[in-house]
Amino acid sequence: MTDVEQSFVIVGAALAGATAAKTLREEGFDGRVVLVGLEEHHPYIRPPLSKEFLSGAAERETVFVEKPEWYAEHDVELLTGVRALSVDPIDHLVALDDGSELHYAKLLLATGSHPRRPELDGIDLAGVHLLRTLDDSEALRPLLAGGGRRVVTVGSGWIGLEVAATARTLGNDVTVLVRGAVPLAEALGEELGGVFARLHTDNGVDLRTHASAARLLGAGGVVTGVELSDGSVLPADLVVIGVGAAPHLELAESAGLELTTGVAVDEHLRSSDPDIFAAGDIADAWHPLVGSRLRSEHWANALSGGAVAARTMLGHDAVHDGIPYFYTDQFDLGMEYSGFAPLARHAEVVYRGDRDAREFIAFWLADGKVVAGMNVNVWDVNEDVQGVIRRGAVVDRGALADPHVPLAEL
Repeated sequence: MTDVEQSFVIVGAALAGATAAKTLREEGFDGRVVLVGLEEHHPYIRPPLSKEFLSGAAERETVFVEKPEWYAEHDVELLTGVRALSVDPIDHLVALDDGSELHYAKLLLATGSHPRRPELDGIDLAGVHLLRTLDDSEALRPLLAGGGRRVVTVGSGWIGLEVAATARTLGNDVTVLVRGAVPLAEALGEELGGVFARLHTDNGVDLRTHASAARLLGAGGVVTGVELSDGSVLPADLVVIGVGAAPHLELAESAGLELTTGVAVDEHLRSSDPDIFAAGDIADAWHPLVGSRLRSEHWANALSGGAVAARTMLGHDAVHDGIPYFYTDQFDLGMEYSGFAPLARHAEVVYRGDRDAREFIAFWLADGKVVAGMNVNVWDVNEDVQGVIRRGAVVDRGALADPHVPLAEL
């Protein structure tokens, strides 16, 4: 083969991209591997950025996927601080912003997401933060560390609540703006969203329900408050915006790939172009267990997707059929969620354990089958929860709720 025929290019140097590069080498691929990253850092994982790293409980080196020297040691060309501008699928070229081009035999797009930036007056004021990157977390970390700040989080999703919990634990006054009646209602439903609402209020967080920011106020270029849609004003020293993320699809568009809510890929993570693959946040992948497409922005999806894409690029029959998983840590609550959120939206919820004590497992039942499960302060059960979901059997509700019935028997 020529060098071009042996060149695999990965655009996106985060968890999915780094995992793909590592998997290629582990599978014995000895051709050229180029990993292109927009950020100056080598690849890192994102969950600690709103949890243990932000709180100061973990050091900087713990967030990286591999040590810096790993890439050279495994002959992976890591290009940091470089933007890929476009893809030419005919000539198999990726154009970079330094004027160079990369030839590829196979191309993996793992370009991730960017935080949504609402159109708010005052969003450019000093003291207003979005949290997505290591740089974002490093900028926010020292500002929260000393406590005593008035912090407002605009948004009550996972990032907003994790930042709120971290900030409050560090001794700051925290207000969370919740658009609806309870946080996380879209993800978990109002009943379970209420569990997280009570967790935060029990720990001194001011949850403002049915509230939205109209504009951010400032003096001397620094944020001083948040004006709500009802005209009231919340004083603020720091404002953290957490209103969701959107996938980076510009390269996929330039390549003419089929797009849905992301890059449409099959269960092997192959796109509409047989030489281009997608993994991580941008991959809207056909999932054989549910018979529909599924796009996930959680780290476990990036980890498994990067490995599957790499094996598919090598010609293996790899299938992306893992059950979506994520976790959160807020105050004294630790949670793991496994399952198919779209199937759980209108499903019946069955509980095992004590909700009031925040020690329980919640199961979402659709047509008598468990489609999702969430263990809260109950540990070493996630594998069994995933087993119940994967088996897809109709289960007895009483047995499901009974802690004396082993999950492995359902």
